Amino acid sequence: MTRREKAMANFKKGYNCSQSIILAYQDMIPIDKSILSKMASSFGGGMGRLREVCGSVSGMFLIAGILYGYDEPETGQVKAEHYARIQELARRFEEKHGSIICREMLGLNVKHDVPVPEARTSEYYKKRPCAEIIGDAAEILEQYIKENPIS
Repeated sequence: MTRREKAMANFKKGYNCSQSIILAYQDMIPIDKSILSKMASSFGGGMGRLREVCGSVSGMFLIAGILYGYDEPETGQVKAEHYARIQELARRFEEKHGSIICREMLGLNVKHDVPVPEARTSEYYKKRPCAEIIGDAAEILEQYIKENPIS
């Protein structure tokens, strides 16, 4: 199963968009699945259904931070290089979807949505492109990792 397929399957199981990405990469991360899932749980629905940055983008950024990030106070080149990496991932995603903002991709005019998520029914999946968006994010990250081997 590809990372894309894993991420999409995670979403269809009921995980949010950020969790779906994180869990598709859990084999590369030395952190317990439950902790990873909890860590990403706040980022679904564009950050707690605020409809801001897409959860799949946040998931890509979380994985990139774990794989490539820094862990000491940093103000110089190391931070700049990591931020450039994050901006590159965002650029690739935006190139494909026109935005990294959840509400813009979903065509919603609400900025802060109600906190109660919609039921995951067949109708929900028909009207939401989220599974495909999540699959694209997983693919973008996978390609980036292939181009930039972890040291």
